Amino acid sequence: MSIYQLKSRFQALLRPAVRRLHALGVTANQVTSLTCLISVALGLWLFFAAPPAAAFALIAVWMLLRMGLNAVDGMLAREHGQQSHLGAFLNELTDVVSDAALYLPFALVAPFSPFWVGTVIVLAGLSEFAGALGPTIGASRRYDGPLGKSDRAFVFGLLALCIATGASLPAWTAWLMPLLAGLTAWTIANRMRRAVAEAPARHAATTSKD
Repeated sequence: MSIYQLKSRFQALLRPAVRRLHALGVTANQVTSLTCLISVALGLWLFFAAPPAAAFALIAVWMLLRMGLNAVDGMLAREHGQQSHLGAFLNELTDVVSDAALYLPFALVAPFSPFWVGTVIVLAGLSEFAGALGPTIGASRRYDGPLGKSDRAFVFGLLALCIATGASLPAWTAWLMPLLAGLTAWTIANRMRRAVAEAPARHAATTSKD
């Protein structure tokens, strides 16, 4: 089970707004690029400026807005004829860059270990890479959990809210990053395994139609 499975309901709520954006001439690639720029700017500002803990609330708010914008760019591309080769690259690469930037400030928060935060960042990127490789072997783009992009956004958004209160995190939360790393590694394995299992079935279905 993954939050990603709720995507269709979320899209239905956003569809009227997407139609208006299309009418205004907004493109999917513009939304994708702007979302990445804001994510990187926010993450780097929190990391290098080290503002008060309350500023982490911005991550929680942005994680929610970013999920909406990610749905918007996909709907603009698919439903309004804006799919492109450049858009395919931007869609995958900007997600990895944005995640890395938004997770980075957590390396400054006690009792999280910078090593484990870095490990989560690397594994998160690999999980998206594993999902994107599905079509190269004849499978679909894989979004399997248990800790896909939407799930990670929820977890880090919740952690950001806790940090924003200004209260010190209890010592046991030091284990959260290793746990997230383990769940992300499991996600990578699931995406690889299910893509490998799916590819022959899709090939057989295509062959039978021929």
